[in-house]
Amino acid sequence: MDEKRVAVFIADGLEEIEGLTVVDILYRAGIPCDTVSITNSTLVTSSHNVRIICDCTIDDADFSFDVYDMLVLPGGMPGTVNLRNCAPLCAEVSSRAEQGRPLAAICAAPTILAELGILSGCRACCFPSREAELAAAGAEVSHDAVVVDGSVITSRGMGTALDFALAIVAFYQGKEAAAALAKAVVKG
Repeated sequence: MDEKRVAVFIADGLEEIEGLTVVDILYRAGIPCDTVSITNSTLVTSSHNVRIICDCTIDDADFSFDVYDMLVLPGGMPGTVNLRNCAPLCAEVSSRAEQGRPLAAICAAPTILAELGILSGCRACCFPSREAELAAAGAEVSHDAVVVDGSVITSRGMGTALDFALAIVAFYQGKEAAAALAKAVVKG
């Protein structure tokens, strides 16, 4: 087991592949990971009506740095809007960004980082229809599947979810470990 723990935030209307792929891959890599509902219920419904039972709610989670090292924001609609409207989450994301703590966001969720001023001057990517929002916030928009800029990892969408999850593994365990895991899950 890795000593770093990751929190994946789950909002009603999320793209379930973007959240659960991260959870699955981190589990396989031995990186502890919790799903955290942003509501007062551990039961969340995805954008495709998949019901997910989270490990805890945002009110029950301890976000001290010795508990969670990285925060992950899956995308989807209206999941991204719901994440952005969660004031305690956005406050925690901003606080961590100020301290250079690891953050990861995929699909439309990088726009949350952009709105919070976190992507200014950074390379980043997101869902193609939302790229203008990143550019307007001062990000250098990339069309790569995944971009790692310092302690911030961004990715483009559901089709890049496995690459995104493997980038998180590489962040903690190195590229060789991520490559071995990619091979083990028969990534093309």
